[in-house]
Amino acid sequence: MGPAELDAVLEQLPRPRDGRLLVGLDSHDDAGVFRLSDEQVLIQTVDFFTPVVDDPYDFGRIAVANALSDIYAMGGQPLTALNIVGFPSDRIPMEVLSRILCGGAHVLGQAGVVLLGGHSVKDPELKYGIAVTGVARPAEVVTNAGARPGDRLILTKPLGTGVLTTVLKNGKLPEALREKVTQTMVQLNREAAQIMKKFQVHACTDVTGFGLIGHLLELVRASKVSARLWWNRVPFLEGARDFAIRGYLPGGLQANRRYAGGAVRLEARPPEEVETLLFDPQTSGGLLISVPPERASACIKALQDHYAHAAQIGEVQSPDDVPVVITRG
Repeated sequence: MGPAELDAVLEQLPRPRDGRLLVGLDSHDDAGVFRLSDEQVLIQTVDFFTPVVDDPYDFGRIAVANALSDIYAMGGQPLTALNIVGFPSDRIPMEVLSRILCGGAHVLGQAGVVLLGGHSVKDPELKYGIAVTGVARPAEVVTNAGARPGDRLILTKPLGTGVLTTVLKNGKLPEALREKVTQTMVQLNREAAQIMKKFQVHACTDVTGFGLIGHLLELVRASKVSARLWWNRVPFLEGARDFAIRGYLPGGLQANRRYAGGAVRLEARPPEEVETLLFDPQTSGGLLISVPPERASACIKALQDHYAHAAQIGEVQSPDDVPVVITRG
């Protein structure tokens, strides 16, 4: 389901009337936030999808890292998880499911998250993910609605997972690139979440299925600001630009372009493949962080100790008729 179709469905849902609900459907944020007390909030999310890599163990690792990212993007600490499985047991050996769950359990252990159980159904299409519960202090919660004019925009991971996993599905991805894209997707955003707390960032979202432009658009709309994106500073995975030129584009990319393309103005046109990759749907992508300008350099330096490609890719501006301008930095 594309972002525009999803928006239409969500608009039909009734909005809960409960003062304890701090973040719900309206802001299109990464997770929901519910106040338990004056000292603690509950953060919850769920994410699952079909395989993006061939190795079952790696698929499990990636799916869990991807879901945990929503909690980290909100400034939370994930505590517990429930497995969600759709599995075609009549045509795929159960050993494959075992490897998927073991991969997921490995990352949960790495993150210090306790697996409580889960639920599975027989499904003609393999799917795996988790529901996650996390906590935070109310003052620690970071949403996508706090960006302020003058803030700098930082991206912690390079783009291109959608294109490269499409190449992988077509059997054309070299082993060295397969290893690199896999390591990017399994890397937790935990350290990025810890670092952004130290620098008192104003807003954050993780970059996943809607692509960089789609998630940036949600951030600026929720924050009632606009943004300038410096295309020449956006980091890309090795091989992503070359394979985009060759036409290895995931199906969700065009849906993202239809959803967000009309809200973008090209002030300095990037190469065609770069423009394309700005809409590339990411799996377990990085965090997009809006940080005060006086803290940006120190924040990037701290991030680069863990995320080598972390970069300042733009700036937040006052509201404008065009929410996102793509230019050179």
